[in-house]
Amino acid sequence: MDELGWDSCDIIIVTADAYVDHPSFGMAVVGRLLEAQGFRVGIIAQPEWDSAEPFKALGQPNLFFGVTGGNMDSLINRYTADLRIRSDDAYTPNAEAGKRPDRSVIVYSQRCREAYYDTPIVIGGIEASLRRIAQYDYWSDKVRRSILLDSNADILLFGNAERALVDLAHDVSNGRTIADCWDMRGTARICDGPPTGWTEIDSTRIDWPAKIDKLPNPYEYQHDKKDLSGEPNGEPDAPAPVKIIPLPLQRQSDYDKATSYIRLPSFNKVTNDPVLYAHASRVLHQEANPYNAKPLIQKHGTKDVWVNPPPIPLETDEMDWVFDLPYQRRPHPSYGDSRIPAYDMIKTSVNIMRGCFGGCTFCSITEHEGRIIQSRSEDSILREIEKIRDQVPGFTGTISDLGGPTANMYRLNCKSPKIQKTCKRLSCVYPNICKHLNTDHSPTTQLYRKARAVDGVKRIAIASGLRYDLALKDPEYIEELVTHHVGGYLKIAPEHSEDQTLSKMMKPSISAYDEFKRLFDLYSRKAGKKQYLIPYFIAAHPGCDEEDMLNLSLWLKEHKFKPDQVQTFYPSPMALATAMYYSERNPLQKLRYKGEKLSVSKDIDQRRLQKAFLRYHDEKNWPMLREALKRLGRADLIGTGKGSLIPPPAEKVKRDRNRRRRR
Repeated sequence: MDELGWDSCDIIIVTADAYVDHPSFGMAVVGRLLEAQGFRVGIIAQPEWDSAEPFKALGQPNLFFGVTGGNMDSLINRYTADLRIRSDDAYTPNAEAGKRPDRSVIVYSQRCREAYYDTPIVIGGIEASLRRIAQYDYWSDKVRRSILLDSNADILLFGNAERALVDLAHDVSNGRTIADCWDMRGTARICDGPPTGWTEIDSTRIDWPAKIDKLPNPYEYQHDKKDLSGEPNGEPDAPAPVKIIPLPLQRQSDYDKATSYIRLPSFNKVTNDPVLYAHASRVLHQEANPYNAKPLIQKHGTKDVWVNPPPIPLETDEMDWVFDLPYQRRPHPSYGDSRIPAYDMIKTSVNIMRGCFGGCTFCSITEHEGRIIQSRSEDSILREIEKIRDQVPGFTGTISDLGGPTANMYRLNCKSPKIQKTCKRLSCVYPNICKHLNTDHSPTTQLYRKARAVDGVKRIAIASGLRYDLALKDPEYIEELVTHHVGGYLKIAPEHSEDQTLSKMMKPSISAYDEFKRLFDLYSRKAGKKQYLIPYFIAAHPGCDEEDMLNLSLWLKEHKFKPDQVQTFYPSPMALATAMYYSERNPLQKLRYKGEKLSVSKDIDQRRLQKAFLRYHDEKNWPMLREALKRLGRADLIGTGKGSLIPPPAEKVKRDRNRRRRR
């Protein structure tokens, strides 16, 4: 600040990650974005949080504090799926653990409030984004209220919030209060009630009768109501809202859709009723299309949390502008020679797109970045490759990834803008690939070819997850990928072999994997290469029982797979699968109190057993697997024959051997 001649900062960003000036790190994007808008931006990275003093290091910001938990949720960053504490932190110099608090957004926001009580606080990033309404918290095993209340923040920006952040910063600098910005897309905030004159679509229950006669409301009364700006609405005697419509009847009612919102079951209701929690999750995910989503409101005690529709996706030229900002593409010099593992992993990778229309229920990408793909231009991507070549110390000629949330959704969008603006499908590729989806991978194929031709580039690797069912629609892309961009191994994620479980994941049948493997092997032979697929699988996903895991284990053995790295389902906030885990109901279907309950493994021993089925070849797992096989009536799989899954105990093998000798 002294070198720049600043006497103060306009905006100060507090982040739980070490500061890396790279477009894969959210606080770098936010900082450079605001800097380009003319604001003086300060960064406080990984401050000590035992007092407010470290949060005063740059003085009081003129506009607001921006608080983020970093690129990862702080709790997922610290704890494994079995709730064991991790020994390292990839986003910290030398991977040192313990440099961020649990629930970083809440802790940092409270310290900012202590430091400068009257300074507005804006929270964002994935940790805040996925906690914008009441959400099940795996780490405390309870439903927690919106992070807005616990953090005491003024406003929450969810998703990739560049447009909302720029608008908010300019509005505040021009004298508006954050309360005045209540209707800004991609934001959520606390209010006293809905805006005056709006229509409420009541979705607080799941058992509305099919026909509802209009009855007078004996409790209706006139009262003074404030709108979301906090100012008197000018009609102190008018009730708000004007009309309440039960959710099943909104299509039969005449109302102004532009001034309507959906009321979710309250925090108190979803806490006490898991089925209503699943229902609220279903409604939230159905209102994810920015072109047709309605605002949501949820009661928390005496206050309401108002969630505006998601932001309109960035256009290609806007994406290019964000990625062309003057990033230094390296960690801050104050870290010296310390290694930051997350930076080492992405320093030569290029993010070519955002969003994911896959809709996998266990993943939070869609809830954060949206289903509509936002793609950069070829020129912008190629320019970034040249910057990596020229700026990254020790560049060896290998680009480690051209991808994003997925490897092969670049420029794949709905063929019809009209249909896209009305669609409410949770996935464009499940249960089948939508006929309106553009599946032409040729822009990606052409991009790969041009990237390989950049001077100084020897190899382009593809490390992002491949949606192989989508790739099957364009065999030319598969051939290009296999011939030039696979270094012996390609990681893909079928996740399971059984349709019962795959349907709860919204993943394609294992037959799609078999077809992809056939083409992968074909094009590998054609290229004269020996290459292998490395499949990933999930244990203990909601809806998956022991029999499903046994069948998956047999599938793995039949295909001669012995997975080393396997994952147990991790209930992350706001994911549909997390709603399944908590409620034991399926929010992919219309909810009923008497509906079928899902098989959910919550006990730690159950979860470990399901994981053991994935590692059937590890002798440490054999004792528990033997017990499970006997319980399932499949003791025939315990033996030394070709059709066996695991061997019998060593003593039995020895007894059988001696018996044969005696004979």
